[in-house]
Amino acid sequence: MISFARRIPVFYLYFFSIVICLCLAVSCKKIDDNNNVTFRFSYPYISFDTVFTSIGSITRQFTVYNPSKSDVKTTIYLAGGNNSSYSINVNGNPGTYFKDVAIRGKDSIFVFVKVNINPKNQNNPFLVTDSIVFMTGSRVQALKLYACGQDANYIIADQGPENLRYKVVAGEHQTVTWTKERPYVVYGWAVVDSTGTLIIEPGTKVYFHSNSGLWAYKFSNLEVNGTYSEPVLFRGDRLESWFNEDYAQWSRIWINEGADVTINNAIITNAFVGVQIEPLPTNDGPIYVTDNIIKIENTIITNTKNSGVISRFLNLDMTNCLITNNGGCGLQLEGGQFTMKHLTVANYYMQADRSAPACYVTNKVALYNDLPMDVKANFINCIIYGRNETEIEVEKDQGANAELTLQNCLLRSKNNATYFIECLHNEDPQFTDRSKLDFTLLPESPAIGKGKPNIEVPFDILGNSRGDFPDIGAYQFGK
Repeated sequence: MISFARRIPVFYLYFFSIVICLCLAVSCKKIDDNNNVTFRFSYPYISFDTVFTSIGSITRQFTVYNPSKSDVKTTIYLAGGNNSSYSINVNGNPGTYFKDVAIRGKDSIFVFVKVNINPKNQNNPFLVTDSIVFMTGSRVQALKLYACGQDANYIIADQGPENLRYKVVAGEHQTVTWTKERPYVVYGWAVVDSTGTLIIEPGTKVYFHSNSGLWAYKFSNLEVNGTYSEPVLFRGDRLESWFNEDYAQWSRIWINEGADVTINNAIITNAFVGVQIEPLPTNDGPIYVTDNIIKIENTIITNTKNSGVISRFLNLDMTNCLITNNGGCGLQLEGGQFTMKHLTVANYYMQADRSAPACYVTNKVALYNDLPMDVKANFINCIIYGRNETEIEVEKDQGANAELTLQNCLLRSKNNATYFIECLHNEDPQFTDRSKLDFTLLPESPAIGKGKPNIEVPFDILGNSRGDFPDIGAYQFGK
């Protein structure tokens, strides 16, 4: 009988021997506890933007790189231990202490970290620090962790259907004031009820969770009393810088019929819609329209996924406002009466193609099966401009009246309509830096000195005097 070994060609015996030796070499590779190994981290430290207390942060990720040729073992732990505000995850395992974590030579591992800060019952932000320690033999390295904690007033929805959860923040015949001492964080809809009054003082910051908003219910009262130096801020509750590119962090400011609303010196940003004004929809009767006028002044409405302002049926006056970077229209006006003075409606939306014009005016309401509704709109000293060939569009229906005038405005439009009075057409406004949303005017701007004087708007959005020769738009050029 010929043995099995003799039937295998000599070449294969050599080949198998080499493979076995290589496998043994790999499996027996020494774990080097060399104290001189210094890890490299993908960041010099880990920092978080302001984190509201009791609300966890997003998760940050970094890599730990072993530059040596040898595999090493290291112990990783939070310096603050179980009392730390931070938590870490190493190679998919959560914890605060990890012993003998292997990192192969010339390779790396992932570490994830987040922070959840306990309230401290104080108004000012406070710093929360810790370190992630890496101990290899007697060598110790530490990666610093930084976060800014902020106590807040939390508005948590406690009633309503699942798709419209809300909390009444000012009940009937009740006056409530929000102040700047601590920010307000809203989950769901914060509702001002009929005959209730919400006053928001200068410098107040209101942050909205996803799908949340501020709702001025019919016949309510809302006063937003910001100043140039202390505007009122409305934005989403994720403060990490990369969320600035999320243009639908929260829903909108929603205003119903009969509501007495003034918004002065506010910044409204990163909502699906900035401000939406309309009668409360009903299933059992006609839409109820009121004659009161909603006023928005010295306000910036920016970075919206849909339109900046939508107004249906009701009446709106806007003065010294910037409306920009909107995925829909800047102004979407469907029925009602509108007086617009010194607006800059500049739509250079950056995230996607946009078919809607910067300003759309119509006497029919598409949401209600093209229901006809009289519209009267008067624009004075406004810039309406953007990337589209036409940024002012007017659509008329025979079933209702439509009166429109644009006087001393700078427009981008293919047409020169009869309601354009002493307007500038298709002349670049020469904004300072539209990529940075800076819509002040350069010295060569054609809008300088071309506004209609004596229209009772003596100061611009920044508080600068307009003098005897006002510029077109929200900003007066300052030499």
